[in-house]
Amino acid sequence: MTPTYSTTGRQHRAFVPAPADSVPRTPPPPVPPLQDPPIYSDLMRTWATRGRTLPGRHDPEWIRLAAPLVRRGQFSGSPDPRGDGR
Repeated sequence: MTPTYSTTGRQHRAFVPAPADSVPRTPPPPVPPLQDPPIYSDLMRTWATRGRTLPGRHDPEWIRLAAPLVRRGQFSGSPDPRGDGR
């Protein structure tokens, strides 16, 4: 019998995982935490001694500058009265 399609095109392979009981489960080795290179530690120390902002650290000046200027209760939350021409 003659096939109705060609097998000369791109071939696809399907991944079929092995049954869970046939593969031994061993935990992966623990990954040590990454250390910053010494140049970054020195840079952070220099910035800290000069009072500069450090990545990942609390910055009170930024908190103050980014705070909203509107205080709670400064403006009314009620809608405009209908038909007052505003």
